[in-house]
Amino acid sequence: MKTSTSEFIALRGHQYHCRHWGDPTAPMIFMVHGWMDVGASFQFVVDSLKADWHVIAPDMRGFGLTNGPTTDAYWFPDYLADLDALLQHYSPDAAINLVGHSMGGNVVGLYAGIRPERIAKLVILEGFGLPTTKPTQAPARYKKWLDELREKPEMRTYASAAEVAKRLQKTNPRLNDERAAFLAQHWSRENASGQWEILGDPAHKLSSPILYRVEEVMACWEAVTAPVLWVEADDTAIWSWIGGKEKGRPETDRRLTHFKQLKTELVLDAGHMLHHDQPQALAKLIEDFVGLPKAV
Repeated sequence: MKTSTSEFIALRGHQYHCRHWGDPTAPMIFMVHGWMDVGASFQFVVDSLKADWHVIAPDMRGFGLTNGPTTDAYWFPDYLADLDALLQHYSPDAAINLVGHSMGGNVVGLYAGIRPERIAKLVILEGFGLPTTKPTQAPARYKKWLDELREKPEMRTYASAAEVAKRLQKTNPRLNDERAAFLAQHWSRENASGQWEILGDPAHKLSSPILYRVEEVMACWEAVTAPVLWVEADDTAIWSWIGGKEKGRPETDRRLTHFKQLKTELVLDAGHMLHHDQPQALAKLIEDFVGLPKAV
């Protein structure tokens, strides 16, 4: 494995944890993880990159080693503001190569349309978004959120890091023992009671009271000026989350028409966590797309 270092920076009232790989003077790739994941999750992709890169992957607020606010709700605009501050900190002048997976894919897709001048190349991994909503759903959605607030959400704990690894493999059977053991060490930590707790604020489990307004998302996508690489896994679980493939495929294709410069790729023998399942294939796709900074 390539060696990484941790850095904590003060950012928007938080101590943000960022993981770095490579020479700080090398060309940068910035990677944003998905829901209930951490920056270290990109280790296997970084290991597979051929060129010399400075890869930075933060733990987004309320995940990993980045503490969340004292709150019972997380708002998507805060992820955008955090990313804006992170990029201003690490690359205030130069446009960057930006990669996002799942929830992180949604974050980077929105951000690239909000500040298009900041992005050199954009890579979205399984960043499908959520099902289309209607305003008539608002009363029930707000009620659901209010009902959930009455009971404090909790995360399950595990007796050991090995149990955490087994839980990861249950969710993703493609995950081998070595990778599962590595992820467990970054995805959880031992608490004062000797139990291993997941490094994610339980508040993330609450339903969002805000409906997913797809046309607003598409307006941001239309404003993206950077070339976009859209990557899906052939065995993705996304379809079950967005109403099935029969409805999800044409809706996804409709959404993708809003990007001006789009290249699509399919990674075989991979599920939603394609950066764990096929890191070498994914690393090649990323480097072929953003371009190698020098001969390797």
